[in-house]
Amino acid sequence: MLKVTLKDGSKLEVNEGESILDVAKRISEGLARNATCGEVDGKVKDLRYELQKDCNLVIHTFQEDDLEGKKAYWHTTSHIMAQAVKRLFPDVKIAIGPAIDDGFYYDFDVEKPFTDEDKAKIEEEMKKIIKEDLKIERFSLPREEALKLMKNEPYKVELIKDLPEGEEISFYKQGDFTDLCAGPHVMSTGKIRTVKILSSSGAYWRGSEKNKMLQRIYAISFPKSSMLEEHLKILEEAKQRDHRKIGKEQELFMTHELVGSGLPMYLPNGATIRRILERYIADKEIALGYMHVYTPSLANVELYKTSGHWDHYKEDMFPVMKMENEELVLRPMNCPHHMLIYKNKLHSYRDLPIRIGELAHDFRYEASGSVCGLERVREMCQNDSHIFVTPEQIKDVFGEVVKLILDVYKDFGFNDYSFRLSLRDKNNKEKYFDDDKMWELAESQLREILTELKIPFYEAEGEAAFYGPKLDVQIKTAIGHDITISTCQLDFLLPQRFELEYIGEDGKAHRPVVIHRAILGTFDRFLSFLIEEYKGAFPAWLAPVQVKILPITDNQHEYSNKLKEQFMKKGIRVVVDDRNEKTGYKIREAQLEKVPYMLVVGSKEVEENLVAVRSRKDGDIGTMKVEEFESKILKEIEEKK
Repeated sequence: MLKVTLKDGSKLEVNEGESILDVAKRISEGLARNATCGEVDGKVKDLRYELQKDCNLVIHTFQEDDLEGKKAYWHTTSHIMAQAVKRLFPDVKIAIGPAIDDGFYYDFDVEKPFTDEDKAKIEEEMKKIIKEDLKIERFSLPREEALKLMKNEPYKVELIKDLPEGEEISFYKQGDFTDLCAGPHVMSTGKIRTVKILSSSGAYWRGSEKNKMLQRIYAISFPKSSMLEEHLKILEEAKQRDHRKIGKEQELFMTHELVGSGLPMYLPNGATIRRILERYIADKEIALGYMHVYTPSLANVELYKTSGHWDHYKEDMFPVMKMENEELVLRPMNCPHHMLIYKNKLHSYRDLPIRIGELAHDFRYEASGSVCGLERVREMCQNDSHIFVTPEQIKDVFGEVVKLILDVYKDFGFNDYSFRLSLRDKNNKEKYFDDDKMWELAESQLREILTELKIPFYEAEGEAAFYGPKLDVQIKTAIGHDITISTCQLDFLLPQRFELEYIGEDGKAHRPVVIHRAILGTFDRFLSFLIEEYKGAFPAWLAPVQVKILPITDNQHEYSNKLKEQFMKKGIRVVVDDRNEKTGYKIREAQLEKVPYMLVVGSKEVEENLVAVRSRKDGDIGTMKVEEFESKILKEIEEKK
């Protein structure tokens, strides 16, 4: 008998050779019905997998917090899609069809893109395959037999040839369709309940622009139709919140092919918001003792070889530019520059902590297919800082950074966030600097600091930077996505590689520790998040136009412009809409522009030094003295409500 330890810590005795599905049945029929895959000693396995030794077992189902369970379900549905396409279009060549975090896709080599009519037919055929309840069978073949089986599918042949010698080559068969696949999959096509094709687009084979453009179909599936309906509502909400759509409507930013992919240009409204953000965070940092610097966006390749970035990050850098006797590269980050600024003069332990901050322009070599509005760009401006501390100061300074993060989130009204301790993946050390002792020290110190500071956190392997572990603040967006905004990283490596020192109390040279931190991350991505979070309705302190004055007739133009001048002297961002349009039209337009306050001015307002105030949120809130409104909005801006 084998001993199986379940997720809740309970143990179960099973016979050698029993499958994961057999174990699920032992626990309950309901679990067996809903199971999609299992996890044996941390490795995801098919339900058909037979247990051969004592192990830890997690049985996954399609639940909100069970991504592995969902992915097995969606991966199965991707095969159903491929089978439907092959039935309808036999000459199509199939490529890959993985599950992703919010559904799945499959890539096809077709003569012309799929039309909406084609996609409707594919969806109907998928539903037929589901009704057929085809049994899904897994089998393996030797390399030559596998190549023979897939001889008419060139993309599968390429994948098989790329597999290392001795690696299992597995397939899944359902009725008349067989696909090269490692799995896992559910037991039959009938386990899938409801499907929906969402969109299609072009995609290069293996993500390389050098390869052929394929057609990718995105889709989703769920065990209940109500779950699909809810998902479609979320997608519609996401469409309405899309920062690219709102950015165009509110004239925040633009892109142009003559400038290039991933290189957005900020229009006056967007530039205003970005300027406010930059001043806001710089003022906060300066008040906390940060010393801001400017460093060049170009650097010698040797700088990144010294820091270690060249070995771990060069694929994400732009190509090297050779100039006379130097090789220069656009910088992807600015921490090496700050190391040299620290090293520029001798420091005593009394000088530390030294906080160096910069609003720095960095460059990443993003593929054209991955750039997206302001969210993913090739040139970004980072709210970056590096704090040089003695080992004894790590906990207190780390705590100060966390406090700053919380203060900032309060100003922006963020409430739904969590702290993630991002660690090295011990099974994939190639991604990280090779120094086990350093990693163990840094990870244990960071874990202890978070515990001592009573900061609730969860751990995630494989999410660390190449030089050290970090604390990531994960924020839940308005449409339910989990994204990273702020980070705080502990680094023992760069001080060592740059031979940084300070003179200790004992008169001897010691090595500082560096805390890397970004509060707003990059201004570009942060602004894209804010646009979607506020749905374009920025709070008054951030809105590019805070007040719009709407004179009813030409007779109120002089008074309106006098108000504008008065407000501008107080730092209020205001415009006068003096067009010869009806007042109702002007109000509707200002409402669409999401201006926080509209001031309607008629003859009575001019005579009595009043303004009729309309709020974007509350509508007509009455007539007030100019000074009363001025006091109201200035207080709102100051308090960042």
